[in-house]
Amino acid sequence: MEIFADTSDITEITKWLRRGVLDGVTTNPSIMFRDGVRDMEKAAREIAEVLDGRPISVEVTSNDSDEMLVQARTYAKWAPNIVVKVPIINEDGVPCLEVIHALSREGIKINTTAMLSFNQVMMAAKAGSHYLSVFAGRVADEGHDPSVLINIASRWLDRWGLGKILVGSIRNVLDIQTAAGAGAHIVTVPPAILEKAVDHKYSRETVRGFNADARKALSKMQVLRVGTAPR
Repeated sequence: MEIFADTSDITEITKWLRRGVLDGVTTNPSIMFRDGVRDMEKAAREIAEVLDGRPISVEVTSNDSDEMLVQARTYAKWAPNIVVKVPIINEDGVPCLEVIHALSREGIKINTTAMLSFNQVMMAAKAGSHYLSVFAGRVADEGHDPSVLINIASRWLDRWGLGKILVGSIRNVLDIQTAAGAGAHIVTVPPAILEKAVDHKYSRETVRGFNADARKALSKMQVLRVGTAPR
């Protein structure tokens, strides 16, 4: 399973790249503003460069299909690894499939977002979307098990060779495990939750014990060396 960071913080992105576990980034204007970004294009270009070919998803911000197309084509010119996030439907419930299909035919990679059902995933994949974003937290909010949707959708995509399930709306460490176990191709995680995922208080206690024991052992080795050294 690939791991994307749901952020626009260059410091966090660079840190997780150094750690060797980051495969891409997802972001949107709200995340960018929270992270201190004031120029969306500049930030997206900087992130794209740091990622060195790995994908960065940038989101359209219009309810109008024609404006979505204009924005998407503009974003795609910023860097070759830009992926454009397009919602499966707009706020009026109108499908964005024509936008997805047109852009994918132009060679622009699409990340279809805000999906909460298998039928939405199927339609977006058929329209040409490369990434199919299932919002697991919101699926759970509606009283459904997101792992069932992730599993069915990922197996269907694999069977037909159509795109990748990207699980978003990750709210805790267990959500990562659930997504992985259900067969997600990608999970996108806020950096704070990535930190929690690698941490464990008993691991820290274990390492503390290892280090304490090692210091005692090394001290005894030193005493023995001194005691057996030739005079």
